[in-house]
Amino acid sequence: MYLVCADMEGIFTPEIWINVAERTGIEELRLTTRDISDYDVLMQKRLSILGKHGLKLRDIQAVISKMEPLDGALDFLNWLRSRLQVIIVSDTYVEFAGPLLEKLGWPTLFCNTLSVAADGSISGYNLRQKDGKRKVAAALKNLNYKVIAIGDSYNDITMLKVAEKAVLFRPPDNVKVEFPQFPITTNYTEVKREIQKIINR
Repeated sequence: MYLVCADMEGIFTPEIWINVAERTGIEELRLTTRDISDYDVLMQKRLSILGKHGLKLRDIQAVISKMEPLDGALDFLNWLRSRLQVIIVSDTYVEFAGPLLEKLGWPTLFCNTLSVAADGSISGYNLRQKDGKRKVAAALKNLNYKVIAIGDSYNDITMLKVAEKAVLFRPPDNVKVEFPQFPITTNYTEVKREIQKIINR
């Protein structure tokens, strides 16, 4: 039995930090896992920028509340869920995800949490477990599921590698070049085609 593990940002929703950068004018916050492969380096940089500019959790939540899923994402997710069980596996945070999950019909999400100080500033982040995306896919395989993984960034690669089948969705050029073994798709129709081929075999 196949099951889908898919990233959230870049697959179903826009990148949260890019939207925060656009709303606040802080260009440094545009960096994502598509640019920096070491997640801890990326998050420590983000936390430092937030502290420097006095941004608090509520400021980021205000941006997220106005975000919408990517065009066609809800239809694609519904198409997936009509055929397979789907788990969204993301490096986002419980404190961020709610408004976007609501707009996607409350899919299952495995993600991380933030440490928030009494004044509402974000003081740290807490991984559910290190290399969590890979471990989710591996655990599901141990339950005798065949995993189809969908991702777009460096932090998805270990999940894609452990899955039986994997697809890159709109990856940046650097990821395409470094991981040519994965099929590349540029729209939801192409992803559907790849998944349909897998489940029809």
